[in-house]
Amino acid sequence: MTVKKSTTPSLWLEAHTRPLVVGHRGASAHAPENTLVAFRLAHEQGADAIELDAKRCASGEVVIMHDPTLERTTNGKGRVHDWSLTRLRTLDAGQGERIPTLDEVFEEVGRYVLVNVEVTNYTTHGDGLEEAVVKVVRQHGLEQRVLFSSFNPLSLRKLAALAPDVPRAILYSPRMPLHLRNVWLAPLVRHEFRHPEYSMVTPELVQRLRARKVRVNAWTVNTPEAVKRMASCGVHGIIGDSPSAIRNALGL
Repeated sequence: MTVKKSTTPSLWLEAHTRPLVVGHRGASAHAPENTLVAFRLAHEQGADAIELDAKRCASGEVVIMHDPTLERTTNGKGRVHDWSLTRLRTLDAGQGERIPTLDEVFEEVGRYVLVNVEVTNYTTHGDGLEEAVVKVVRQHGLEQRVLFSSFNPLSLRKLAALAPDVPRAILYSPRMPLHLRNVWLAPLVRHEFRHPEYSMVTPELVQRLRARKVRVNAWTVNTPEAVKRMASCGVHGIIGDSPSAIRNALGL
C-alpha cells in the first residue's frame, strides 16, 4: 500500500520563545533508558519531545536500543541485529522493562510529544533500517511530529530521498574525525537541524546556522549551568537525561 506524504509543516520547525525540552532516551536519569516507562515519564515531566535510538533486529522490526550490543542495558549478550524480536522480548531492559519497538513508542506517546528518531545502523549499513523507520512513521501518520537524526551523512541522504517531508539533523561531536566534527559534508546532505554535543555550541555558531535557516539542538545537557548556557546561545532545543531538571533550570 502506498501512503501519501504529509503536506503539513513539521512541528519541529515551529518558532518558539524558549528552547524545546527533549528527553534523551526518555527521562533516562530517572528510568531505564529507551524504555516505554522512560518515554512516559519524560512526557509526565513536561518534555516537549523525546529522543530515541532505532535499530533493526534480526526479524526485521525496528527496536529501540542505543548500543549495537545488549550487554550494557539488558541481561542479554550479543548484537541486537542478530536477535529476533521474539527473543529480545525475553530480556530485561532494566527494572523489569522490555525493549520496545518504534511502533509501540509511537502508540504510547507519539500523539503527545515530538519524537527525534536517531537512525543508528552504524555497524549494520545497508540493513534497510531507513526504509523500515519511514514505513512505521507513515503508518502512524506522524510525519509532522518526527525528526530524523544520524551521525552518518549517507543515512541522512537516504532518509531525505525516502521522506523529504520529515526534517533531518546531522549529529556530531568533538571526538569524531575532523571531516565529521567540522560537518564538511553538510552541503551534500539536505538538513534543517544540526545536533552538536553541547560543548561545541557557541552563540556565534547558532547565529551563523540560523542565518542559513538551520536550527541547533544541543546534546546531552545535564547540569543547570549547561542548560542556561545553551538557552543563552539561542539553541532551538536542549536534549538531556532529565526533562524536569531542564525545565527547572529554564524556570518553567
